[in-house]
Amino acid sequence: MEGQLAPVFEQVLRRNPGEAEFHQAVREVFDSLAPVLVKRPEYTDAAVLERICEPERQIIFRVPWVDDHGRVQINRGFRVEFNSALGPYKGGLRFHPSVYLGIIKFLGFEQIFKNSLTGMPIGGGKGGSDFDPRGKSDAEVMRFCQSFMTELYRHIGEYTDVPAGDIGVGGREIGYLFGQYKRITNRYESGVLTGKGLTWGGSLVRTEATGYGTVIFANEMLKTRNNSFDGKRVVISGSGNVAIYAAQKAQQLGANVVALSDSSGYVVDEKGIDIDLIQQVKEVERGRISDYATRSGATFVEKGNIWDVSADIALPCATQNELDRASAQKLIESGVKAVAEGANMPCTPDAVLAFQEAGVLFAPGKAANAGGVATSALEMQQNASRDSWTFAHTEDRLHAIMANIHNNCATTADEYDQPSNYVAGANIAGFTKVADAILALGVI
Repeated sequence: MEGQLAPVFEQVLRRNPGEAEFHQAVREVFDSLAPVLVKRPEYTDAAVLERICEPERQIIFRVPWVDDHGRVQINRGFRVEFNSALGPYKGGLRFHPSVYLGIIKFLGFEQIFKNSLTGMPIGGGKGGSDFDPRGKSDAEVMRFCQSFMTELYRHIGEYTDVPAGDIGVGGREIGYLFGQYKRITNRYESGVLTGKGLTWGGSLVRTEATGYGTVIFANEMLKTRNNSFDGKRVVISGSGNVAIYAAQKAQQLGANVVALSDSSGYVVDEKGIDIDLIQQVKEVERGRISDYATRSGATFVEKGNIWDVSADIALPCATQNELDRASAQKLIESGVKAVAEGANMPCTPDAVLAFQEAGVLFAPGKAANAGGVATSALEMQQNASRDSWTFAHTEDRLHAIMANIHNNCATTADEYDQPSNYVAGANIAGFTKVADAILALGVI
């Protein structure tokens, strides 16, 4: 790291001790910005880097709730409202035991640039709790969500901060959260949360959007080399919302998706993943990936590394830092042609470097998985106009947004003499738009 970037990064480390994921996210963006600061010295003069690394607001609160046995439980809730230069804070809520302030700040920082790349008027934020919905009854999840929203409601609003779902937060949780918000405020403010049910303000395609968008972006990359998903062997980590719909879209484009995973292990189904069955197991029954193997005849590998499975296209869609350099090397040796991040920062920096050095097309999450938040913004549009769009119309909008993100990243990479470097293209394009807005709004 060079020039004006090093002291700012040192300040980030000093002000945010122990937050390894946040440090990694900042470093990954900073590694692309040196040529930008040479070209645009006004960013340095106005301390844009310092401002963009310091959240506008960090909220931490206690979440007390009562379990089914009458015992009081205490969790910790977070909302980091990182940057609103482009619009109201927008970003999901994650309910998972691993959640702490550093995770939320890393996700919120990524969200700033991801939201910028969509071209939609939304700023960056993120939230969540160390609550684990797995193994909890619907009644326990409801009581937790109601307690969580009893504090959060005072900090959000359709013109202020608009949360959505993330790991551990799906349609059930969004429903309970919105119900409590409506109860407290006495307002049917549909635009305050996205990812809602279709009968009460949600948008068609929102469920599919992150996974679909990841595949659309990856396909746009492949087109630059006169290639496509057709006939390709695809491996996808995870088996939640993003992974399932990435698999569905890849199959629609003619690919053979052979593997999915969860925290217990992975399955290999050489005849192709049965989308209807995995939806039943994961979305309806909330089961494990081994249940899919039992009912499909697929091979289940307990606690294994899914990246041991050979692939033409790899889509890491599970969680941060799941794919390291050793796994990247295995994929490269198996002949992988493209990697697109469906999760947030699932590839370690060394893995990314390995893919780039090997000439593998690589799409960072802030570009490739932006389809989810883009469609959330489309949901906000529909809520604001009291309208509801068809699936085909909304999917067309999603496709156009993802194609534009790809073109923006590719064009920006070319402009800064880094052709095919989608990491640099995404970081620079996302950063400059936010930076220009920060300058325009003054010192606030």
